[in-house]
Amino acid sequence: MLRVFPVAAHSLFVPTFHSRRLPHYHSIGQPTFVTWRLHGSLPATRAFPAATTAGQAFLAMDRLLDTTRTGPLYLLQPEFAKMVVEAVQYEERDMKHCQLHSYVVMPNHVHLLMTPLVDVSKVTQSLKRFTAREGNRILGLTGQPFWQDESCDRLVRNKAEFQRIADYIEMNPVKAGLAATPEEFPWSSARPIENRPQIENLPHNGLPISPR
Repeated sequence: MLRVFPVAAHSLFVPTFHSRRLPHYHSIGQPTFVTWRLHGSLPATRAFPAATTAGQAFLAMDRLLDTTRTGPLYLLQPEFAKMVVEAVQYEERDMKHCQLHSYVVMPNHVHLLMTPLVDVSKVTQSLKRFTAREGNRILGLTGQPFWQDESCDRLVRNKAEFQRIADYIEMNPVKAGLAATPEEFPWSSARPIENRPQIENLPHNGLPISPR
């Protein structure tokens, strides 16, 4: 699959820090890796050593999410996963909030590699608000937390890191034992374009990055 690392003439860099463990760095026009998870998908008492870096904390969290057999796993059900995929596509195709590069919907979390055209928080809030409402509707609930409040985001510094993150996203189902190859997983940008429902979101401008 052809991936594109966009080259912007300029970007608006807005660092913001929250009271949660991981800092958030928002930059309009620069590729960004975003992850969010279902509410209650990890124990509230989880703790990381004081010396753990933000990157190490993220990898530890992602491993736990991939291996846990407790907590909500709603996104394992096609109805939920399809709803999230369509919402991600809508943010690019109709809302024009981002340029979408790679994504995957795992059983209890979502990875997204995009270039935001508005503030990252606007993209994630829009996605999480709509999918939370739809998720609760499917569950027959009202006003219950669906996603964890916090999201993790990371600015992509160069083409090499962009490629590593795109591969990480699309290999996630394989490493978690959900598919034999990235292309076999239905809720990922790795799925062959001709078999991918309602996907019109691969970027075609910028510098090409070689296929995996």
